[in-house]
Amino acid sequence: MADYNVILDAGDVDGGVINVVVEIPTGSSNKIEWNRELGVFELDRIDPAIFAKPCNYGFIPQTLDEDGDELDALIITDQPLTTGLYLKAKVIGVMKFVDDGEVDDKIVVVPADDRNNANAINTLADLPKRMIEQLEYHFNHYKDLKKPGTTVVESWEDAEEAKVVIKKSIQRWNDK
Repeated sequence: MADYNVILDAGDVDGGVINVVVEIPTGSSNKIEWNRELGVFELDRIDPAIFAKPCNYGFIPQTLDEDGDELDALIITDQPLTTGLYLKAKVIGVMKFVDDGEVDDKIVVVPADDRNNANAINTLADLPKRMIEQLEYHFNHYKDLKKPGTTVVESWEDAEEAKVVIKKSIQRWNDK
C-alpha cells in the first residue's frame, strides 16, 4: 500500500481543491483510521450501529490537526466511497469541533467533479439543512454510550475559514 502522506500533499488549498483520502464509507460503524507510522488503514473499533457515519469520512494528507492526527474531512456524496480511495475535493466549509477537550475540526468537502448534481454544491448553504442537522447531531452524540458529553460541534464556518484551518494544519505538519 502506498503512503498517502508521501505521494500526496494537501492539494491546491488557495484554489479550494484539496486531496482527500477516504477512511470510513457512509453508513459504516467501523472506525477505520490511517496509521501513518505503519502506512496502513487499521480498524480502531466498531461503534454501535446507531452511530454509523452519516457521510464519508477521511483525511487530508500532509496535515496535522491540533489533536495530532491528520486533519479530518467530511466527504459529502450521494453514495458511499471505498476506504483507501483518493479524490480531489472542493472545500465548502468547516465544522468547528471539540472532542474530549481537543480541537478536532472537520473540513467539509464534495468531489471536485460531481456531474451527478451538476457541481451544484459550492457552499454549506447548498447542502440540505437536514443534512447539516444530522451531521451536527451525529458528532454531538456519537460517544454518548461510552463518554457522554465529550464532543461538541461549536460552529459551521465557510470555505475561507476552512482554508485557514487547512493552512495551519499544513504548517503543523511541516514543523513536526
